[in-house]
Amino acid sequence: MSKIVLIGANHAGTAAANTILDNYPKNELVIFDSNNNISYLGCGTALYIGGQIDGTEGLFYSSREKLEAKKAVVHMETGVTRIDFDGKKVYAADKTGKEYAESYDKLILATGSLPISPKIKGLDTPNVSYVKLYQDGQHIHSLLGKPEIKNVAVVGAGYIGVELAEAVRRRGKEALLFEAESTSLASYYDDWFTHDMDKVLADNGIKLHFGEMVQEIEGGDRVKGIITNKGKYQADLVIMAIGFRPNSSLAKDALETLPNGAYKVNLKQETSRKDVYAIGDCASVYSNAVQNSAYIALATNAVRSGIVAGHNVCGTALESAGVQGSNGICIFDYKMVSTGLNMKAAEKAGFAPAYTQFEDLQKPAFIRENNHKVKIRIVYDKNTRRVLGAQMASRQDISMGIHMFSLAIEEKLTIDKLKLLDIFFLPHFNQPYNYITMAALGAR
Repeated sequence: MSKIVLIGANHAGTAAANTILDNYPKNELVIFDSNNNISYLGCGTALYIGGQIDGTEGLFYSSREKLEAKKAVVHMETGVTRIDFDGKKVYAADKTGKEYAESYDKLILATGSLPISPKIKGLDTPNVSYVKLYQDGQHIHSLLGKPEIKNVAVVGAGYIGVELAEAVRRRGKEALLFEAESTSLASYYDDWFTHDMDKVLADNGIKLHFGEMVQEIEGGDRVKGIITNKGKYQADLVIMAIGFRPNSSLAKDALETLPNGAYKVNLKQETSRKDVYAIGDCASVYSNAVQNSAYIALATNAVRSGIVAGHNVCGTALESAGVQGSNGICIFDYKMVSTGLNMKAAEKAGFAPAYTQFEDLQKPAFIRENNHKVKIRIVYDKNTRRVLGAQMASRQDISMGIHMFSLAIEEKLTIDKLKLLDIFFLPHFNQPYNYITMAALGAR
């Protein structure tokens, strides 16, 4: 029997805890978490803020009580202050100041990520909000209910920023979306896709300010405006959504890390120090597209890493299969999904990328209802022909298609392998000359 200490209990931590408690009940598990809730699905924040779901109850799938019922010892609102790796001891203090010193046989770090905070004036002004925790969503939801909040500036046009801009518009407020890049979602998609999303945003009343760098937030007792390198704009609320960084300050000097500070782990989630594991957003992943360690902060990756670590700390050897970074977004019913690398990311990773693409209706033209255009691009390496990534977009729900490309990347398939792939046809579902087949056949 081992004594396991787990620091952090959101997606990765919850997955690790349940794996340990459900499969290895003879082990002792002690959990520390600085928050007052467990397992919050942050991907639902914008849905709640925008009124697309009735409440937040369904955004939690675990709790202190559920973990304690499985015999875990859970310390909530208790921050870990120091780890003695040589002595195998964790030191913590709760909100009342009560201190804890807990020994361990195995340690799992699941400390997650923190919002990136730019070095600009005015970030401490009231009505400037970040988006990460349940409490952040509650705060923004409350502010949008006030009639004096009319103009909302969202800084960052990645997934979270775009989703929040939509939520702001759904609440009847003016939304201004600021992004240093020339388009939205630039990290995930090529321009052929992002320009379509830009149009969707603009058509729904979101004011786009791309190619603008925020330099200052104006205010006093509350936010009054936002200043960029191109102008000054009125704003009653500013939402910062420019990305996340690993929350690794607790042990970054004791463990090997990636350049961005994420703990570097192997396929068993083991760090550079024996008996210490790292999972979720504080840790690296193995990218099957790049064939190397990378940082891809996604809840899906976090859950899988927690399962892998949970088995390994209890003595059952299990290796991660690696990840592709599969992701998706749905804005005003326009859907985009991707996996692996886009062209810019492939070039940055040192490949000689090429792409093949196709656009067509999902179903034969004689199907009049629920039949929308689909765009697909497959990125591959010119030299090896290996599939590196795929992107798809439509008002149709084409999301299941991206799973095939995720597996193709994991299995190192070539673009040529997809050219005569056995894809069924029925007019209710697709076309006889399927857009996946047609795109693959177009590769040269």
